[in-house]
Amino acid sequence: MELLAGSLMKRLLAVEVLRVSDARQLLGIKGASETKSIWKLRLQLMKPITWIPLLWGVICGAAASGHYQWCLSNVLAAFACMIMSGPLLAGFTQTINDYYDREIDAINEPNRPIPSGAIPLIQVKLQIWVLLLGGLGVAYALDIWANHSTPSVLLLALGGSFVSYIYSAPPLKLKQNGWLGNYALGASYIALPWWAGQALFGQLTWTTALLTLAYSLAGLGIAIINDFKSVEGDKALGLQSLPVVFGIKTASWISAGMIDVFQLAMVGVLILIGQHFASVILILLIIPQITFQDIWLLRDPLAFDVKYQASAQPFLILGMLVTALAIGHSPLIQML
Repeated sequence: MELLAGSLMKRLLAVEVLRVSDARQLLGIKGASETKSIWKLRLQLMKPITWIPLLWGVICGAAASGHYQWCLSNVLAAFACMIMSGPLLAGFTQTINDYYDREIDAINEPNRPIPSGAIPLIQVKLQIWVLLLGGLGVAYALDIWANHSTPSVLLLALGGSFVSYIYSAPPLKLKQNGWLGNYALGASYIALPWWAGQALFGQLTWTTALLTLAYSLAGLGIAIINDFKSVEGDKALGLQSLPVVFGIKTASWISAGMIDVFQLAMVGVLILIGQHFASVILILLIIPQITFQDIWLLRDPLAFDVKYQASAQPFLILGMLVTALAIGHSPLIQML
């Protein structure tokens, strides 16, 4: 009887491990199971887990516009903007990054689709072009829907795609520089989708554009966390990521500092524009992040990076929405 119970327990554990591994595979995160399905491999290259901040950024941009109204056409336009920002253009970014990082991934994550040989390079190139052209096509359609005299959403999509390319591809390959690369990544995940949502439903002003670029410095801190898992490969190939340059411990403090300081700077901005209630809420959302930094990030970023992000990032993105709503109800949306 005990043998039967033990065998059943082992099977249940094996099923659970496979289920978790399959979920990781679909989300495109480390520890994924191997698969031969071409569509699952394509999805893994696109890393769906990375789409979430961009989808949220579009929501923040719509809120910051001050003109979003709940009607079917607006909901569908917002959904299309999310598809453009997340699955299409973020998917393009992740796929092209995997294409140019295949040598690094052969060291850090040899089971990824490209270094493992599970998907041919010609198929990867095809996916890159399909995602890019699809994203640009949706952007142009949104400009037509919004009656833009200047195709602002398309221009933002083109600019973001160019940044994605020079982030990953030689000769510039911004990711070789820890500061430039991580800031480009932070801006792509916070500022660009915010701008797209705000331009779609209102007017993107220079003031709010600069504020979101400042907010993106908090995104730089988040991008540093993603570098911890790649330290060995980065060292081997000479990439100057911040954990490589400063060491893991110091880089974790830089990450926490960037995340906290620039959110607190937004608190100051909200106070200056008279949004005092929003500033209090933002402070209350920053406090748990500092707590989780002490528990997870600053103690052992290599072991607890995923736990920290799962615990702290919901508070960060809620803070973004609070800031966006406050801006949408302030004079900033009219200041050029």
